Amino acid sequence: MSEPTAEQQNTEQPQAQQPQAEQTPPSTPPAEASGAESEASAPSRRGAPVTMKELLEAGVHFGHQTQRWNPKMRPYIFGARNGIYIIDLQKTVKLFRDAYHFVVDAVSKGGTVLFVGTKKQAQDIVAEEATRAGQYYVTNRWLGGTLTNFRTIKGSIERLKRLEKMATDGTYERLPKKEVAKLEREREKLQRNLGGIKEMAKLPSVLFVIDPNREAIAVQEAAKLGIPVVAVVDTNCDPEPIAYVIPGNDDAIRAIKLFTSRIADACIEGKALYEAYLRSKPKEEQTAAGGPRPVQVGKIPGGPEVQVVRRVARPSEDSEPGDAAAATSAPEEAAAPGERGEAPQSGEAAQGESTPQVSAD
Repeated sequence: MSEPTAEQQNTEQPQAQQPQAEQTPPSTPPAEASGAESEASAPSRRGAPVTMKELLEAGVHFGHQTQRWNPKMRPYIFGARNGIYIIDLQKTVKLFRDAYHFVVDAVSKGGTVLFVGTKKQAQDIVAEEATRAGQYYVTNRWLGGTLTNFRTIKGSIERLKRLEKMATDGTYERLPKKEVAKLEREREKLQRNLGGIKEMAKLPSVLFVIDPNREAIAVQEAAKLGIPVVAVVDTNCDPEPIAYVIPGNDDAIRAIKLFTSRIADACIEGKALYEAYLRSKPKEEQTAAGGPRPVQVGKIPGGPEVQVVRRVARPSEDSEPGDAAAATSAPEEAAAPGERGEAPQSGEAAQGESTPQVSAD
């Protein structure tokens, strides 16, 4: 769908707002409407990642023509004006908040997000915002098997890295010009298709998609692998395969920019939480009380191969420093006969010491 002109938006936006003031949509009770308005005016990004005003200014409420629609999108449509469906922005605010929090939680647990947007008006925006958030992206063409056949894709990524290394380490200088031109064409093609996932070592935790109709193969592969999909869904799309539906215009540049930048903000917020968790984790392990001591395994000189299990007692707070050193050091001269691989005499027992456990292989 082509983006409405400025004149169309100026004339249609008041018409889109007027029915909301006169009547409440059948699927949206008054309580929910008032709650959405209060959430939209909240200053906290965690409470309301996007406001109603921002959605209206970006033209998110403009859907496709009434002839081009998917009946499954009926719950997300407010009505029709001048042959164009109007999306219910109250539901967009609520559903985008859920999607935003889901992305934050996924990234805060060490997950990654793959941004997918191959339509012309989305390519630069998706690449820029995914790079800003430190995530991965596909903007040129979705290669079949990018997720379901990731092992083969990793082979192509390794090929791309080798070609990049050859271009910088002087290998091209020793090759004929014709061969260099051939390798450069291969490298450029791989860079266009795989440059955004070049550093992706494993499958992503979340897929963020602009226009699931255009990226149908990516959505299908994610569904097969159980990867949740967050997508901007227009009135001509099927919302069923999408885990987190964001009803909105997926053709307008301002709408794409708004949604993509806020999902990137969610990734940055989640990544900050994950890094804070990693910084605090070693301190918690050091202060944890108790825990098993290491088990010593080895071969006793002059005897069979044995496994010596020596449990070292922890020094108490009242013990002297010398006692702690004696408890942690176990010289061979003070070892019991069993530790040297010698069978103890019958009726004899080491006095003052506990005999360690010895097991012959």
